[in-house]
Amino acid sequence: MSPLTYQQALDYLYSFVDYSLTRQLRYSPEKFDLGRMQAFLKLLGNPHLKYPTVHVAGTKGKGSTAAMIASILQAAGYRVGFYSSPHLEDFVERIQINQEPISHEVLAALVDEVRPAVARIERLTTFEITTAVAFLAFLRAGVDVAVVEVGLGGRLDATNLVQPEVSVITSISYDHMKVLGETLGQIAREKAGIIKPNTPVVVAPQRQEALTVIREVAEQQAAPWFRVGDDIRYRVASHSLDGQAFWVWKAADQPEVNRWLEGEVEDWRPLQFEIPLLGAHQVDNAATAFAAVEVLRTRGWEIPVEAIARGFQQVRWPGRFEILQREPYLVVDSAHNQDSALKLRLALEDYFPGRKVVLIFGASEDKDIEGMLRELLPKAQMVIATRSFHPRAIEPEALVELVHRLGYPARVVVPIEEALAYAMSRVDENSLVLATGSLFIAAAIRQTWRERFRV
Repeated sequence: MSPLTYQQALDYLYSFVDYSLTRQLRYSPEKFDLGRMQAFLKLLGNPHLKYPTVHVAGTKGKGSTAAMIASILQAAGYRVGFYSSPHLEDFVERIQINQEPISHEVLAALVDEVRPAVARIERLTTFEITTAVAFLAFLRAGVDVAVVEVGLGGRLDATNLVQPEVSVITSISYDHMKVLGETLGQIAREKAGIIKPNTPVVVAPQRQEALTVIREVAEQQAAPWFRVGDDIRYRVASHSLDGQAFWVWKAADQPEVNRWLEGEVEDWRPLQFEIPLLGAHQVDNAATAFAAVEVLRTRGWEIPVEAIARGFQQVRWPGRFEILQREPYLVVDSAHNQDSALKLRLALEDYFPGRKVVLIFGASEDKDIEGMLRELLPKAQMVIATRSFHPRAIEPEALVELVHRLGYPARVVVPIEEALAYAMSRVDENSLVLATGSLFIAAAIRQTWRERFRV
Protein backbone atom coordinates (compact mmCIF):
# COMPACT_ATOMS: atom_id res chain seq x y z
CA MET A 1 0.00 0.00 0.00
CA SER A 2 1.34 3.41 -0.93
CA PRO A 3 1.65 6.11 1.78
CA LEU A 4 -1.50 8.10 2.43
CA THR A 5 -1.98 11.81 1.99
CA TYR A 6 -3.81 13.68 4.74
CA GLN A 7 -7.08 13.74 2.78
CA GLN A 8 -6.74 10.05 1.97
CA ALA A 9 -6.20 9.35 5.67
CA LEU A 10 -9.40 11.23 6.56
CA ASP A 11 -11.32 9.46 3.79
CA TYR A 12 -10.05 6.14 5.14
CA LEU A 13 -11.07 6.96 8.73
CA TYR A 14 -14.51 8.15 7.68
CA SER A 15 -15.07 5.06 5.55
CA PHE A 16 -15.72 3.05 8.72
CA VAL A 17 -19.24 3.09 10.08
CA ASP A 18 -19.11 4.94 13.37
CA TYR A 19 -21.74 3.24 15.51
CA SER A 20 -21.52 5.98 18.13
CA LEU A 21 -23.22 8.31 15.62
CA THR A 22 -25.84 5.94 14.25
CA ARG A 23 -29.37 7.16 14.91
CA GLN A 24 -31.62 5.24 17.28
CA LEU A 25 -28.84 2.80 18.23
CA ARG A 26 -28.77 1.38 21.72
CA TYR A 27 -25.47 1.44 23.58
CA SER A 28 -25.12 -2.34 23.43
CA PRO A 29 -22.20 -4.73 23.88
CA GLU A 30 -22.83 -6.13 20.39
CA LYS A 31 -22.02 -2.76 18.83
CA PHE A 32 -19.70 -1.18 21.39
CA ASP A 33 -17.35 -4.06 22.06
CA LEU A 34 -14.28 -3.32 24.18
CA GLY A 35 -12.97 -6.78 23.35
CA ARG A 36 -12.64 -5.67 19.75
CA MET A 37 -10.77 -2.51 20.78
CA GLN A 38 -8.61 -4.52 23.17
CA ALA A 39 -7.58 -6.88 20.39
CA PHE A 40 -6.85 -3.96 18.08
CA LEU A 41 -4.63 -2.20 20.63
CA LYS A 42 -2.81 -5.46 21.38
CA LEU A 43 -1.86 -5.73 17.69
CA LEU A 44 -0.40 -2.24 17.98
CA GLY A 45 1.63 -3.11 21.08
CA ASN A 46 -0.76 -1.62 23.66
CA PRO A 47 0.54 1.95 23.33
CA HIS A 48 -2.05 3.24 25.82
CA LEU A 49 -0.31 1.39 28.66
CA LYS A 50 3.15 2.88 27.99
CA TYR A 51 2.51 6.24 29.74
CA PRO A 52 0.32 7.53 32.57
CA THR A 53 -3.14 8.87 31.76
CA VAL A 54 -5.91 11.04 33.19
CA HIS A 55 -9.34 9.89 32.01
CA VAL A 56 -12.23 12.38 31.81
CA ALA A 57 -15.93 11.55 31.25
CA GLY A 58 -19.14 13.55 31.63
CA THR A 59 -21.99 15.08 29.65
CA LYS A 60 -20.87 18.70 29.78
CA GLY A 61 -17.59 20.29 30.73
CA LYS A 62 -15.40 17.25 30.09
CA GLY A 63 -13.52 18.94 27.26
CA SER A 64 -12.93 22.16 29.18
CA THR A 65 -11.89 20.25 32.30
CA ALA A 66 -9.55 17.98 30.35
CA ALA A 67 -8.02 20.99 28.57
CA MET A 68 -7.35 22.70 31.91
CA ILE A 69 -5.75 19.58 33.39
CA ALA A 70 -3.54 19.21 30.31
CA SER A 71 -2.55 22.89 30.42
CA ILE A 72 -1.59 22.65 34.10
CA LEU A 73 0.49 19.53 33.55
CA GLN A 74 2.27 21.23 30.66
CA ALA A 75 2.94 24.30 32.80
CA ALA A 76 4.47 21.97 35.40
CA GLY A 77 7.04 20.86 32.82
CA TYR A 78 5.48 17.63 31.61
CA ARG A 79 5.11 16.70 27.95
CA VAL A 80 1.37 16.23 27.63
CA GLY A 81 -0.79 14.39 25.13
CA PHE A 82 -4.41 15.52 24.85
CA TYR A 83 -7.18 13.58 23.12
CA SER A 84 -10.65 15.06 22.63
CA SER A 85 -13.55 14.96 20.19
CA PRO A 86 -15.08 16.19 18.06
CA HIS A 87 -12.75 18.74 16.52
CA LEU A 88 -13.71 22.35 15.93
CA GLU A 89 -12.17 23.03 12.51
CA ASP A 90 -9.40 20.54 11.68
CA PHE A 91 -9.43 16.82 12.47
CA VAL A 92 -5.90 16.89 13.93
CA GLU A 93 -7.18 19.13 16.77
CA ARG A 94 -8.36 15.87 18.35
CA ILE A 95 -4.77 14.76 18.98
CA GLN A 96 -2.50 17.34 20.58
CA ILE A 97 0.96 17.46 22.12
CA ASN A 98 1.47 20.36 24.52
CA GLN A 99 -1.64 22.11 23.17
CA GLU A 100 -0.49 21.85 19.54
CA PRO A 101 -2.29 19.50 17.11
CA ILE A 102 -0.15 16.87 15.47
CA SER A 103 0.71 17.65 11.85
CA HIS A 104 -1.29 16.42 8.87
CA GLU A 105 1.75 14.38 7.84
CA VAL A 106 2.00 12.67 11.24
CA LEU A 107 -1.69 11.77 11.21
CA ALA A 108 -1.45 10.35 7.69
CA ALA A 109 1.64 8.29 8.60
CA LEU A 110 -0.02 6.89 11.73
CA VAL A 111 -3.21 5.99 9.90
CA ASP A 112 -1.06 4.27 7.31
CA GLU A 113 0.72 2.39 10.09
CA VAL A 114 -2.47 1.01 11.66
CA ARG A 115 -4.10 -0.14 8.40
CA PRO A 116 -2.71 -3.71 8.53
CA ALA A 117 -4.04 -4.13 12.07
CA VAL A 118 -7.40 -2.63 11.11
CA ALA A 119 -7.69 -5.23 8.33
CA ARG A 120 -7.42 -7.99 10.95
CA ILE A 121 -10.24 -6.74 13.23
CA GLU A 122 -13.83 -6.76 12.04
CA ARG A 123 -16.30 -3.90 12.53
CA LEU A 124 -13.90 -1.29 13.90
CA THR A 125 -15.39 2.19 13.98
CA THR A 126 -14.00 5.57 13.00
CA PHE A 127 -13.72 6.56 16.66
CA GLU A 128 -11.95 3.34 17.66
CA ILE A 129 -9.34 3.71 14.93
CA THR A 130 -8.84 7.40 15.74
CA THR A 131 -8.43 6.59 19.43
CA ALA A 132 -5.75 4.01 18.65
CA VAL A 133 -3.98 6.52 16.38
CA ALA A 134 -4.01 9.02 19.25
CA PHE A 135 -2.51 6.48 21.64
CA LEU A 136 0.22 5.72 19.11
CA ALA A 137 0.84 9.43 18.49
CA PHE A 138 1.41 9.99 22.20
CA LEU A 139 3.84 7.08 22.37
CA ARG A 140 5.78 8.29 19.34
CA ALA A 141 5.92 11.83 20.76
CA GLY A 142 7.30 10.58 24.07
CA VAL A 143 4.64 12.13 26.27
CA ASP A 144 5.01 12.03 30.05
CA VAL A 145 1.24 11.85 30.48
CA ALA A 146 -1.89 11.84 28.32
CA VAL A 147 -5.20 13.48 29.21
CA VAL A 148 -7.90 11.45 27.47
CA GLU A 149 -11.48 12.62 27.03
CA VAL A 150 -14.18 9.98 26.68
CA GLY A 151 -16.03 10.02 23.38
CA LEU A 152 -19.49 8.76 24.35
CA GLY A 153 -20.69 7.42 27.68
CA GLY A 154 -17.76 5.75 29.41
CA ARG A 155 -18.31 2.10 30.28
CA LEU A 156 -18.02 0.84 26.69
CA ASP A 157 -16.16 3.80 25.19
CA ALA A 158 -13.07 2.99 23.14
CA THR A 159 -10.93 5.07 25.51
CA ASN A 160 -11.93 2.98 28.51
CA LEU A 161 -8.96 0.61 28.22
CA VAL A 162 -6.56 3.11 29.77
CA GLN A 163 -5.37 2.52 33.32
CA PRO A 164 -5.52 6.08 34.66
CA GLU A 165 -3.78 7.79 37.54
CA VAL A 166 -7.10 9.47 38.25
CA SER A 167 -10.56 9.32 36.68
CA VAL A 168 -12.70 12.44 36.41
CA ILE A 169 -16.48 12.70 35.96
CA THR A 170 -17.79 16.15 35.06
CA SER A 171 -21.39 17.37 35.07
CA ILE A 172 -23.93 14.75 33.97
CA SER A 173 -27.16 15.78 32.25
CA TYR A 174 -29.55 14.45 29.62
CA ASP A 175 -27.90 13.77 26.25
CA HIS A 176 -27.67 10.77 23.91
CA MET A 177 -30.65 9.28 25.78
CA LYS A 178 -31.41 6.77 22.99
CA VAL A 179 -27.88 5.50 23.45
CA LEU A 180 -27.08 5.89 27.15
CA GLY A 181 -30.47 5.55 28.82
CA GLU A 182 -33.58 7.60 29.53
CA THR A 183 -32.90 8.46 33.20
CA LEU A 184 -30.12 10.45 34.79
CA GLY A 185 -29.22 7.40 36.85
CA GLN A 186 -28.80 5.23 33.76
CA ILE A 187 -26.65 7.87 32.08
CA ALA A 188 -24.57 8.27 35.24
CA ARG A 189 -23.97 4.52 35.40
CA GLU A 190 -22.53 4.56 31.88
CA LYS A 191 -20.29 7.52 32.73
CA ALA A 192 -19.20 5.90 36.00
CA GLY A 193 -18.03 2.93 33.97
CA ILE A 194 -14.64 4.64 33.70
CA ILE A 195 -14.05 4.15 37.45
CA LYS A 196 -11.29 1.57 37.92
CA PRO A 197 -10.59 -0.61 40.98
CA ASN A 198 -8.62 1.21 43.69
CA THR A 199 -8.12 4.22 41.38
CA PRO A 200 -9.17 7.65 42.69
CA VAL A 201 -12.07 9.41 40.99
CA VAL A 202 -12.91 13.11 41.09
CA VAL A 203 -16.59 13.97 40.77
CA ALA A 204 -17.86 17.40 39.72
CA PRO A 205 -21.04 18.83 41.30
CA GLN A 206 -23.95 16.57 40.29
CA ARG A 207 -27.67 16.19 40.74
CA GLN A 208 -28.43 13.74 43.53
CA GLU A 209 -29.70 10.97 41.23
CA ALA A 210 -26.40 10.92 39.35
CA LEU A 211 -24.31 11.29 42.50
CA THR A 212 -25.97 8.31 44.17
CA VAL A 213 -25.07 6.06 41.24
CA ILE A 214 -21.48 7.31 41.04
CA ARG A 215 -21.00 6.73 44.78
CA GLU A 216 -22.34 3.20 44.42
CA VAL A 217 -19.98 2.36 41.55
CA ALA A 218 -16.99 3.93 43.34
CA GLU A 219 -17.70 1.86 46.45
CA GLN A 220 -18.06 -1.32 44.37
CA GLN A 221 -14.65 -0.62 42.83
CA ALA A 222 -13.06 0.37 46.16
CA ALA A 223 -12.12 3.61 44.41
CA PRO A 224 -11.40 6.63 46.63
CA TRP A 225 -13.67 9.43 45.46
CA PHE A 226 -13.39 13.15 45.88
CA ARG A 227 -16.40 15.44 45.55
CA VAL A 228 -15.96 18.92 44.15
CA GLY A 229 -18.03 21.24 46.29
CA ASP A 230 -17.43 19.07 49.36
CA ASP A 231 -13.83 17.78 49.57
CA ILE A 232 -12.76 20.66 47.34
CA ARG A 233 -14.68 23.93 47.84
CA TYR A 234 -14.69 27.08 45.73
CA ARG A 235 -16.44 30.29 44.76
CA VAL A 236 -16.20 32.90 42.03
CA ALA A 237 -14.06 35.87 43.11
CA SER A 238 -14.62 38.14 40.09
CA HIS A 239 -15.51 37.99 36.42
CA SER A 240 -15.45 40.16 33.32
CA LEU A 241 -15.48 39.69 29.56
CA ASP A 242 -11.71 39.10 29.78
CA GLY A 243 -11.90 36.15 32.18
CA GLN A 244 -12.71 35.25 35.75
CA ALA A 245 -11.04 34.51 39.06
CA PHE A 246 -12.04 32.01 41.73
CA TRP A 247 -11.07 30.95 45.23
CA VAL A 248 -10.51 27.26 45.98
CA TRP A 249 -9.75 25.41 49.22
CA LYS A 250 -9.84 21.95 50.81
CA ALA A 251 -12.49 20.93 53.30
CA ALA A 252 -9.79 20.66 55.98
CA ASP A 253 -9.04 24.37 55.54
CA GLN A 254 -12.64 25.46 56.22
CA PRO A 255 -11.96 26.74 59.78
CA GLU A 256 -9.20 28.97 58.42
CA VAL A 257 -11.44 30.07 55.56
CA ASN A 258 -14.14 30.96 58.08
CA ARG A 259 -11.74 33.25 59.91
CA TRP A 260 -10.62 34.80 56.62
CA LEU A 261 -14.21 35.38 55.54
CA GLU A 262 -14.94 37.15 58.80
CA GLY A 263 -11.83 39.31 58.53
CA GLU A 264 -10.14 37.70 61.52
CA VAL A 265 -6.91 36.86 59.65
CA GLU A 266 -4.82 39.08 57.38
CA ASP A 267 -1.83 36.89 56.54
CA TRP A 268 -3.78 33.95 55.02
CA ARG A 269 -6.22 33.45 52.18
CA PRO A 270 -7.35 30.52 50.06
CA LEU A 271 -5.73 29.91 46.70
CA GLN A 272 -6.95 32.18 43.92
CA PHE A 273 -6.67 31.33 40.22
CA GLU A 274 -7.68 33.02 36.98
CA ILE A 275 -9.08 31.45 33.83
CA PRO A 276 -9.80 33.04 30.43
CA LEU A 277 -12.93 30.89 29.93
CA LEU A 278 -16.25 32.61 30.62
CA GLY A 279 -19.37 31.45 32.44
CA ALA A 280 -19.95 30.26 36.00
CA HIS A 281 -19.98 26.66 34.74
CA GLN A 282 -16.32 27.06 33.75
CA VAL A 283 -15.47 27.76 37.38
CA ASP A 284 -17.13 24.43 38.22
CA ASN A 285 -14.91 22.83 35.59
CA ALA A 286 -11.81 24.63 36.88
CA ALA A 287 -12.47 23.45 40.43
CA THR A 288 -12.85 19.91 39.08
CA ALA A 289 -9.55 20.22 37.21
CA PHE A 290 -7.90 21.52 40.39
CA ALA A 291 -9.22 18.54 42.35
CA ALA A 292 -7.81 16.13 39.77
CA VAL A 293 -4.44 17.86 39.94
CA GLU A 294 -4.52 17.67 43.74
CA VAL A 295 -5.01 13.91 43.48
CA LEU A 296 -1.99 13.70 41.16
CA ARG A 297 0.04 15.72 43.65
CA THR A 298 -0.82 13.24 46.42
CA ARG A 299 0.37 10.45 44.11
CA GLY A 300 3.81 12.00 43.77
CA TRP A 301 3.44 14.27 40.75
CA GLU A 302 5.45 17.47 41.03
CA ILE A 303 2.97 20.23 40.23
CA PRO A 304 3.77 23.51 42.02
CA VAL A 305 0.97 25.96 42.79
CA GLU A 306 2.65 28.41 40.41
CA ALA A 307 2.28 25.86 37.59
CA ILE A 308 -1.41 25.41 38.42
CA ALA A 309 -1.91 29.18 38.19
CA ARG A 310 0.01 29.39 34.91
CA GLY A 311 -1.83 26.41 33.44
CA PHE A 312 -5.21 27.91 34.23
CA GLN A 313 -4.21 31.25 32.70
CA GLN A 314 -2.86 29.67 29.51
CA VAL A 315 -5.66 27.20 28.75
CA ARG A 316 -7.27 27.46 25.33
CA TRP A 317 -10.69 26.00 24.57
CA PRO A 318 -12.35 27.89 21.71
CA GLY A 319 -15.98 27.74 20.69
CA ARG A 320 -17.33 27.77 24.23
CA PHE A 321 -18.98 31.09 25.13
CA GLU A 322 -16.28 32.68 23.01
CA ILE A 323 -16.54 36.38 22.19
CA LEU A 324 -15.23 36.77 18.65
CA GLN A 325 -15.73 40.53 18.47
CA ARG A 326 -17.17 43.34 20.58
CA GLU A 327 -18.45 45.98 18.14
CA PRO A 328 -21.01 44.59 17.63
CA TYR A 329 -20.82 41.64 20.00
CA LEU A 330 -20.56 38.24 18.31
CA VAL A 331 -20.59 35.19 20.60
CA VAL A 332 -20.30 31.51 19.67
CA ASP A 333 -21.07 28.58 21.92
CA SER A 334 -21.30 24.82 21.42
CA ALA A 335 -24.33 24.18 23.67
CA HIS A 336 -26.13 21.09 22.38
CA ASN A 337 -28.52 19.96 25.10
CA GLN A 338 -31.01 21.66 27.42
CA ASP A 339 -28.68 21.83 30.41
CA SER A 340 -25.90 23.49 28.41
CA ALA A 341 -28.43 25.88 26.85
CA LEU A 342 -29.54 26.83 30.37
CA LYS A 343 -25.92 27.50 31.37
CA LEU A 344 -25.53 29.57 28.20
CA ARG A 345 -28.62 31.65 29.01
CA LEU A 346 -27.39 32.26 32.55
CA ALA A 347 -24.02 33.36 31.18
CA LEU A 348 -25.76 35.76 28.79
CA GLU A 349 -27.76 37.25 31.64
CA ASP A 350 -24.61 37.54 33.72
CA TYR A 351 -22.32 39.09 31.12
CA PHE A 352 -24.87 40.93 28.95
CA PRO A 353 -27.77 41.91 31.23
CA GLY A 354 -30.68 43.45 29.38
CA ARG A 355 -29.40 42.70 25.88
CA LYS A 356 -31.53 40.80 23.42
CA VAL A 357 -30.03 38.16 21.14
CA VAL A 358 -30.04 37.74 17.38
CA LEU A 359 -29.84 33.96 17.55
CA ILE A 360 -28.18 31.94 14.78
CA PHE A 361 -29.27 28.38 15.52
CA GLY A 362 -28.63 24.98 14.01
CA ALA A 363 -28.53 21.54 15.60
CA SER A 364 -28.37 17.82 15.00
CA GLU A 365 -31.80 16.29 14.58
CA ASP A 366 -31.25 13.74 17.36
CA LYS A 367 -30.79 16.44 20.01
CA ASP A 368 -33.37 17.90 22.42
CA ILE A 369 -33.89 20.90 20.18
CA GLU A 370 -37.11 22.05 21.82
CA GLY A 371 -35.46 21.87 25.25
CA MET A 372 -32.59 24.05 24.04
CA LEU A 373 -34.91 26.57 22.40
CA ARG A 374 -37.11 26.87 25.47
CA GLU A 375 -34.04 27.99 27.41
CA LEU A 376 -32.74 30.43 24.78
CA LEU A 377 -35.84 31.93 23.17
CA PRO A 378 -36.75 34.25 26.08
CA LYS A 379 -33.51 36.11 25.26
CA ALA A 380 -34.10 36.12 21.49
CA GLN A 381 -34.95 39.16 19.43
CA MET A 382 -35.21 36.85 16.43
CA VAL A 383 -34.01 33.42 15.32
CA ILE A 384 -32.03 32.73 12.15
CA ALA A 385 -32.34 29.03 11.36
CA THR A 386 -29.42 27.58 9.43
CA ARG A 387 -27.50 24.32 9.14
CA SER A 388 -23.94 23.07 9.09
CA PHE A 389 -22.62 20.48 6.66
CA HIS A 390 -23.03 17.73 9.27
CA PRO A 391 -25.16 14.88 7.87
CA ARG A 392 -27.36 14.79 10.99
CA ALA A 393 -28.18 18.51 10.92
CA ILE A 394 -31.90 19.26 11.14
CA GLU A 395 -33.47 21.08 8.20
CA PRO A 396 -33.78 24.84 8.92
CA GLU A 397 -37.42 24.81 7.79
CA ALA A 398 -38.23 22.37 10.61
CA LEU A 399 -36.47 24.67 13.05
CA VAL A 400 -38.51 27.66 11.93
CA GLU A 401 -41.71 25.66 12.33
CA LEU A 402 -40.72 24.74 15.90
CA VAL A 403 -39.71 28.31 16.82
CA HIS A 404 -42.99 29.64 15.43
CA ARG A 405 -44.91 27.04 17.43
CA LEU A 406 -43.15 28.33 20.56
CA GLY A 407 -44.25 31.85 19.68
CA TYR A 408 -41.09 33.55 18.41
CA PRO A 409 -40.07 35.05 15.03
CA ALA A 410 -37.69 33.05 12.85
CA ARG A 411 -36.52 32.77 9.28
CA VAL A 412 -34.36 30.39 7.24
CA VAL A 413 -31.02 31.76 6.06
CA VAL A 414 -28.55 29.41 4.39
CA PRO A 415 -25.69 28.92 3.87
CA ILE A 416 -24.01 29.85 7.13
CA GLU A 417 -22.08 32.70 5.49
CA GLU A 418 -25.34 34.40 4.59
CA ALA A 419 -26.81 33.62 8.01
CA LEU A 420 -23.95 35.44 9.71
CA ALA A 421 -24.13 38.38 7.30
CA TYR A 422 -27.87 38.72 7.90
CA ALA A 423 -27.43 38.50 11.68
CA MET A 424 -24.74 41.17 11.68
CA SER A 425 -27.05 43.45 9.72
CA ARG A 426 -29.79 43.09 12.35
CA VAL A 427 -27.76 43.61 15.53
CA ASP A 428 -27.62 47.01 17.29
CA GLU A 429 -26.23 48.56 20.48
CA ASN A 430 -28.92 46.85 22.55
CA SER A 431 -28.39 43.34 21.22
CA LEU A 432 -25.74 40.80 20.27
CA VAL A 433 -25.32 37.97 17.80
CA LEU A 434 -25.16 34.49 19.32
CA ALA A 435 -24.44 31.38 17.24
CA THR A 436 -25.11 28.06 18.93
CA GLY A 437 -26.89 24.69 18.82
CA SER A 438 -23.91 22.49 18.03
CA LEU A 439 -20.12 22.51 17.88
CA PHE A 440 -20.44 22.38 14.10
CA ILE A 441 -22.38 25.65 14.00
CA ALA A 442 -19.84 27.30 16.33
CA ALA A 443 -16.97 26.08 14.14
CA ALA A 444 -18.57 27.22 10.89
CA ILE A 445 -19.36 30.68 12.28
CA ARG A 446 -15.81 31.06 13.63
CA GLN A 447 -14.33 30.17 10.26
CA THR A 448 -16.73 32.42 8.34
CA TRP A 449 -16.07 35.32 10.69
CA ARG A 450 -12.31 34.97 10.29
CA GLU A 451 -12.54 34.85 6.52
CA ARG A 452 -15.18 37.50 5.81
CA PHE A 453 -16.21 39.58 8.81
CA ARG A 454 -13.19 40.04 11.05
CA VAL A 455 -12.72 43.71 11.92
